[in-house]
Amino acid sequence: MTHVLAVAALLSTVSLVAMQNPSRQAVQTSAKQVVNAMPAPIGPYSHAVKAGGLIYVSGTLAQDTSGVMVGEGDVGAQTRRVIERMRDLLAAAGSSLDHVVSVTVYLKAASDFPAMNAAYRTFWPKDPPTRTTVVTDLVLPDALVELSMIAVPSGAERVVVHPQDWMAPPNPYSYAIRTGDTLFLSGLVSRNGKDNAVIPGDIATQTRAVMDNAGQLLKAAGMGYANVVSARVYLPDVSVFPQMNDTYRSYFASAPPPARATVKAALAGSQYAVEITMIASSSPREPISDGRPANPNLSSAIRAGNRLYLSGMLGNTPDNKGDVKAQTVETLARIRRTLEAAGYSPSDVVDSIVYLTDFNAFGAMNEIYRGFFRTGFPARATVGVGLVSPDASVEIMMTAVKP
Repeated sequence: MTHVLAVAALLSTVSLVAMQNPSRQAVQTSAKQVVNAMPAPIGPYSHAVKAGGLIYVSGTLAQDTSGVMVGEGDVGAQTRRVIERMRDLLAAAGSSLDHVVSVTVYLKAASDFPAMNAAYRTFWPKDPPTRTTVVTDLVLPDALVELSMIAVPSGAERVVVHPQDWMAPPNPYSYAIRTGDTLFLSGLVSRNGKDNAVIPGDIATQTRAVMDNAGQLLKAAGMGYANVVSARVYLPDVSVFPQMNDTYRSYFASAPPPARATVKAALAGSQYAVEITMIASSSPREPISDGRPANPNLSSAIRAGNRLYLSGMLGNTPDNKGDVKAQTVETLARIRRTLEAAGYSPSDVVDSIVYLTDFNAFGAMNEIYRGFFRTGFPARATVGVGLVSPDASVEIMMTAVKP
């Protein structure tokens, strides 16, 4: 509560709305509503942010109300605690688990996938959200799983999209969910939707399978590749990055490619060489430049409706190798330029993903990140991964919303 009141005092346009639970409060600005609970955020992020018809819930760990991790060594217990915490946050934001459209699961160990899955599925016996599951390092050493979510408010449209000739997914997720003009896709791997058979092959073959699957889901929603606004690519082996790019960009030959981040992360199934998750929009789609030469594989940002989707941005230069603080400064400078080019500002950012190669640099990154926003922080997940650029230590991807 102290944290939230401090935020309210610093924001001149804030109105404070208290929830029925005194440990949970919301701060409303003209653009977004910030929802926090106990324990208060330990860094420059908000537990949840409500803006533009969506609710973004930060990466959440299995902590109790005093901040102590529960379920030591038990990923099932931790998964249940994480989702219970997020359920409470969603209720404070006027939503529920039944209204979640997208979940990202960050697992510390691929071997924990079955136990996580068993606990996870009990919360969504029908029409589960889309889901992406990857293996990463987590901020706290005793954490086994972290989840982030996007939901819609109670009563808002939430439609599961499923091609008629596809089998049900083999795990508790929906392949795609549409709400309004926005379509969320699960993390897709090289598998045949019609029979769930694995499609083996090299990275080009697997990338084609993923993108062809995405095309069928987009078609079922009345969209196409030209509607994709954002993508995240996970590669267990970044040496195949060029070959993945060659195949990937061929699907966006008729329109500017979406915003994108590509990182090195293990997948839940070792038979897969790539996993890609996407967001698409039926709103008019406008690429935004950050002033640098165009990249054939991604746009710096894509504006669709009142949302701006930024690519994962790096700040490594020949002079700041290994200096996370300097790289974070440069990364956020690039993000600011891109936001301003689209008519946005840091105060419009509602969601953020920070990819770090070394958690020893977490404090240094946080110091710079905090100053970029000062207050009214977006939701955020921070996970440990490898980056495609060998000299890069931090990559940040954001989403912004105008009123």
